[in-house]
Amino acid sequence: MDFWEFSCMSLGAAFVVYYGLKLILFGRMLLPNFFFPLPKSFFSSMGEWAVVTGASEGIGRAYAFALAERGLNVVIISRTKEKLDKVAQKISDTTDQKVKVLVADFTKDNAINSIEDELKGMNIGVLVNNVAMLVSTLPEKFLASPNLDQMITKIINCNVKTMAKMCKVILPGMVDRGSGVIINISSGAAAIPFPLYTLYSASKIFVERVSQGLQVEYKDRGIIIQAVAPYSVSTQMNFYQPTSTFVLSPEDFVSSSLQYLRVGDRIYGSLIHTMMVRHRVMSVCTLPRGMLFSDSMQKNLQEYVRIQNQNGSHKTQALQ
Repeated sequence: MDFWEFSCMSLGAAFVVYYGLKLILFGRMLLPNFFFPLPKSFFSSMGEWAVVTGASEGIGRAYAFALAERGLNVVIISRTKEKLDKVAQKISDTTDQKVKVLVADFTKDNAINSIEDELKGMNIGVLVNNVAMLVSTLPEKFLASPNLDQMITKIINCNVKTMAKMCKVILPGMVDRGSGVIINISSGAAAIPFPLYTLYSASKIFVERVSQGLQVEYKDRGIIIQAVAPYSVSTQMNFYQPTSTFVLSPEDFVSSSLQYLRVGDRIYGSLIHTMMVRHRVMSVCTLPRGMLFSDSMQKNLQEYVRIQNQNGSHKTQALQ
């Protein structure tokens, strides 16, 4: 056997092993309760309280309910007290768990200071960093944003700084106890460069890299730190698209994502969203970069989102 034959055989064997392992892992995801089981008392064993940012609606609200249903008291944080109070009342009525409401505007520079004071001495077992914002409801180029300087600061404060600082506040207690879970919500928009959502998608890359780095640093202390990157979920940010095979309700998405808590440091939260990314099903990842980044594609995206925004606005008014 000459050098080239050996090299080709080695490369082929490596290819088979690599994709074989990926296939095995994906097969395990079909049965998460069997391959990645969590005891019924898993979350309550982490601590007494869960903290959820951006909890007044959507994915954050669904996490708050799900964690309360799993035996945790919850601290819910957002900037609209009226919405938080309604969520708190419903959680209390349906789960009998304690709920603490904290009001904070995470776009402000010092939003974490008052939160840190309120959380001192609490036995916090789970943190969900969910709060985030878009530059604009409609996709637009970087320089098109009005008050761009202020918007850059708001995006960094809300999407980037808040996640890192909440970890800084809560992680030490988890390290001392030797247990805890931190779930940082990323986005499918972080999978590739995403023109017209440039700042948002870049901020979600930060979320993923910090999560993965922290997991390496603290996994030996009994702490799970995971980035969760959803694709389409029917929320206000997604204009309340009708649920379907590919568009999940916040409740279904959160229920699914918690089943995959032990899969790894970065997940897509559901089997269908994993298939969309890894197996290129109904995903923008399937498109050639030249097509994806073309002017016509960007204009089509703007028009599509404009129509979805109008439909979502009508739906919100009808619900009110």
